[in-house]
Amino acid sequence: MFKESKRSDYAETSIGQGTHVEGKLISDAGIRIEGEFRGEIECKSDVVVGEYGIARAAIAAHDLTVAGKVYGDINVKGRLTITASGQLHGNVLAHAILIQDGGIYNGNCRMERQTEAKPRHLQEGDPPQHPHQQAKENAAKEKSRQAG
Repeated sequence: MFKESKRSDYAETSIGQGTHVEGKLISDAGIRIEGEFRGEIECKSDVVVGEYGIARAAIAAHDLTVAGKVYGDINVKGRLTITASGQLHGNVLAHAILIQDGGIYNGNCRMERQTEAKPRHLQEGDPPQHPHQQAKENAAKEKSRQAG
């Protein structure tokens, strides 16, 4: 009856060849650009700039595939892929980057991993987080003092 809310391989929003769009595009679903887009794109899913597509835009997306031309800054949480026919001119912040042989990239790039908070070891001057932890640390310090 109803479509399941799964990420699909096809774009749910498409800008066709011969179409020129200007403005801010915000979407939860995938976007495919085969025409020309000028402005800003915020997409929670994947953006594909097709072989004949041109995007003069800042793009924020989960994954971005560039087979056409993109002029603007890019921020992707996942993977940026520039195909053999793709050109990207702009700064990039991405988790992973793949540039196929023949693809063109001009700009500055910064790669960041999604980090998890790591527990920090306590220093001697730091207050303990739990009273039980302090008792264990005091017992360990006392043992090491007695040992020598």
